[in-house]
Amino acid sequence: MKHTARKRFGQNFLSDQSIIHSIVRSINPQPGDLMVEIGPGKAALTEPLLKRLGHMHVVEIDHDLIKFLRLRFANQLTVHEGDVLAFDFKHLISPTQKLRIVGNLPYNISSPLLFHLMPFAGEILDQHFMLQKEVVERMVACPGSKEFGRLSVMLQARYHMELLLEVPPESFEPAPKVDSAIVRMIPKPVETIAQIDFDRLQKLVAQAFSQRRKMLRNTLFDQLEALAALGIAPTARAEEIPLEQWLELLKHNS
Repeated sequence: MKHTARKRFGQNFLSDQSIIHSIVRSINPQPGDLMVEIGPGKAALTEPLLKRLGHMHVVEIDHDLIKFLRLRFANQLTVHEGDVLAFDFKHLISPTQKLRIVGNLPYNISSPLLFHLMPFAGEILDQHFMLQKEVVERMVACPGSKEFGRLSVMLQARYHMELLLEVPPESFEPAPKVDSAIVRMIPKPVETIAQIDFDRLQKLVAQAFSQRRKMLRNTLFDQLEALAALGIAPTARAEEIPLEQWLELLKHNS
């Protein structure tokens, strides 16, 4: 299919067949899986996934690509037209199956989309996404590293995550200016995170990471007693605090 990538949609189409095969192997689709692909584009992943699945859902915003997908995969594909940031994944939830979500995500909306999906995590089996490598490194970062930040804390509180594969720019058409990577995200069991108030956690870490070079006594000046009670040094910086201590601090203030 001839299609000019549109910058406003952040389109970079995966074309490297060896990378495509590696991604499909990592996803390991099984017949009957309830799978949805975000931004199928020219069907580089869609086609090999369909060969194993038989049917899947896709969310696409580009009208020309929607027309192409509906013509080519008429009986195998349910195409949901529109902006994925406004898409309600509740429409796809089944009482008997959890969702599997995949996608080569537009880099310009990757972080907002990851947060958009969090409320549905209890109904999701796993997520496999192509993202900017820098974003994936932040997602899986360990405390103490310069990559560890708000995104790390929020997503690690909800998911087990793993960087699976690095993907060079030449694997796409057109080639992006950055390296990419595949991340696997498996939601933690609901019962293990039931006590976490994610809205309050987000406000807490946003405040703490608002000035990365500042010590906690400057960013969390209203939490000094709680920091002392938990043995967290007020001279520490936000990126030095592991997830477990963020959750303890949150619990202490509840």
